[in-house]
Amino acid sequence: VALKRMLNFNVPPVKNSTGEPVWKVLIYDRFGQDIISPLLSVKELRDMGITLHLLLHSDRDAIPDVPAVYFVMPTEENIDRMCQDLRNQLYESYYLNFISAISRSKLEDIANAAIGANAVTQVSKVFDQYLNFITLEDDMFVLCNQNKELVSYRAINRPDITDTEMETIMDTIVDSLFCFFVTLGAIPIIRCSRGTAAEMVAVKLDKKLRENLRDARNSLFTGDTLGAGQFSFQRPLLVLVDRNIDLATPLHHTWTYQALVHDVLDFHLNRVNLEESTGMETSPAGARPKKKNKKSYDLTASDKFWQKHKGRCVFIMIVSILLSKLFSKTQGIEGEDEGAISMLSDNTAKLTSAVSSLPELLEKKRLIDLHTNVATAVLEHIKTRKLDVYFEYEEKIMSKSTLDKSLLDMISDPDAGTPEDKMRLFLIYYISSAQAPSEIDLEQYKKALTDAGCNLAPLNYIKQWKAFAKMASAPTSYGNTTPKPLGLFSRVMNTGSQFVMEGVKNLVLKQQNLPVTRILDNLMEMKSNPETDDYRYFDPKMLRGSDSSVPRNKNPFQEAIVFVVGGGNYIEYQNLIDYIKGKQGKHVLYGCSELFNATQFIKQV
Repeated sequence: VALKRMLNFNVPPVKNSTGEPVWKVLIYDRFGQDIISPLLSVKELRDMGITLHLLLHSDRDAIPDVPAVYFVMPTEENIDRMCQDLRNQLYESYYLNFISAISRSKLEDIANAAIGANAVTQVSKVFDQYLNFITLEDDMFVLCNQNKELVSYRAINRPDITDTEMETIMDTIVDSLFCFFVTLGAIPIIRCSRGTAAEMVAVKLDKKLRENLRDARNSLFTGDTLGAGQFSFQRPLLVLVDRNIDLATPLHHTWTYQALVHDVLDFHLNRVNLEESTGMETSPAGARPKKKNKKSYDLTASDKFWQKHKGRCVFIMIVSILLSKLFSKTQGIEGEDEGAISMLSDNTAKLTSAVSSLPELLEKKRLIDLHTNVATAVLEHIKTRKLDVYFEYEEKIMSKSTLDKSLLDMISDPDAGTPEDKMRLFLIYYISSAQAPSEIDLEQYKKALTDAGCNLAPLNYIKQWKAFAKMASAPTSYGNTTPKPLGLFSRVMNTGSQFVMEGVKNLVLKQQNLPVTRILDNLMEMKSNPETDDYRYFDPKMLRGSDSSVPRNKNPFQEAIVFVVGGGNYIEYQNLIDYIKGKQGKHVLYGCSELFNATQFIKQV
């Protein structure tokens, strides 16, 4: 909504207006591009009058009779380039929108450039948009994509980090969270664990919100903005948690569609990139594989199939694709028959309806083909790496169930998984076990991991982390979550479908709350629990900040935002969504400083 308002020259767009939109040019930097691309397609931009969208630092020609909307970060080089545009008289008028608040000195630089270029009247509006975060779903956001290594798990947990570096990281995170709440139009009640990076974020965010509320003239939480968000009646709860409370979940092999796509494919800002080989090419020199085609697919809110199945077990999703294909085939055959009859009987009404429903049918076919390709690529990984075996084994480890095969056998099996899969499995075992393995056992495991080609650096980190965490608290429990094999799907799967499922277990998930979800449940429902009883409580609306863990608000919350400092993943997001489905009238949003899959995470530890 905020982006659409900005693209409409900061005026709310009028619904059902039949007139032509004002044609304009959109100029953004990489940060702006990352914020816009998951939310607005090129078609939607065109519908809003954007004929051209260009990067700020690209070579741009002058278009003197068109207004330009800028959407950029207020950095030194961006400001210099904007001043250059003013001097070169590139556009008819300039609407300058900054992703984050611009400082007074930089604003003066633009003003001086405008005076020097005699373009003061052409600068129509200058706005701080407070949009420094990326929305990936209606209920999920991530802080940044550019320079994400600056706020990564490794950056926050580096042993040699200085106080000033830590302050800078915390300020970056707080700036984005502040933008998030300005856009939401709500002042949260903040809860956080003690002695972690999450606590530093909470203290700084509380201070920043408090200062803004005190400045009555310039407060961003008064008048129009308040109540404009989705939280208009009751204030939301913000739960700040540290990644270190649960390191096993980001390493876990998963079994839901969206999380699997993110784990095994190149899935980034709602776009998945696939390499498709096109079979063999015959040539005099004999057969040689054709070069691989790279294809990109957008998996967005407008994709109904994705929205319906992304949180489901991958098998249920594949059955749905097969049924959709079957249904579309029968529809197509009936359509042809009826088309022929209607032409014979000159029944034009049926022909008209067939033509009018054609775009919808074509779109359905496009989505089915898209998900067939994506699901086939995912299945290929499951089969070659035996990910079903890993998933089941890890679930048993995390739920303390009995194991049917020794861990050493799993690591030593040359056919099961990549070295990274083996490392992930062992780290989950190491993190989840109440008692660390003895030195003799550990040496055996290390030897097996080295023989399997694993890099032992992550194990050394987790070893130190565990020793430190042991001093702080007991290991996190993951509940009892043993997946159940299912018979029906195997029959559907192995009857001539293109998804060759032989040898893959059909596992159906049992709903179980992960640590982050349990913490949210305790704080949202006001339950007393040793895990969360000493969480700090901040209310930025209170005149004096108090350091207490005693909540003043005794009623359960209807809305909550969970934010993970140090990075999050789709497994946790899906677990929260499944949890809140069972709570009528309640909403939860999930945010994280960066979104990583296990491969990206293991490189950081």
